[in-house]
Amino acid sequence: MKSNHETYLFLTWATALVATAGSLFFSEVLKYEPCELCWYQRILMYPLVFIYGAALVKRNLEIAIPGMILSGIGMLVSIYHYSIQKVPGLSDGGACGLVPCNAQYVNYFGFVTIPFLAGLAFIIIFITHGILLMKRRRS
Repeated sequence: MKSNHETYLFLTWATALVATAGSLFFSEVLKYEPCELCWYQRILMYPLVFIYGAALVKRNLEIAIPGMILSGIGMLVSIYHYSIQKVPGLSDGGACGLVPCNAQYVNYFGFVTIPFLAGLAFIIIFITHGILLMKRRRS
């Protein structure tokens, strides 16, 4: 594996690690109770740390293919969750579990919420993995 490929793989792993740490910080330190859609995003994000970590250590992108699938699904879940928070017509005001999915614990600059941050992480992971696949095909 080339050095710049390893850099992209490290960026992908680091993004998953920071997103996982941020998620745990919000729930364990700040005591924000995750909603049902937040749990789905966690289920899709947490394994990415191990998938891309193993790919980085073994220097083998092939074992990270499930990571691209998980990040793609995670993007869709995050976009849907963010839409529920920001588009009034999509939110019926009810709870999707014990905690309403349209609740906004964080709202920086009027648009940065927790699902926005998760979606951004999933997008970065998906794009960097796609770039790695394209670079590998060219070489």
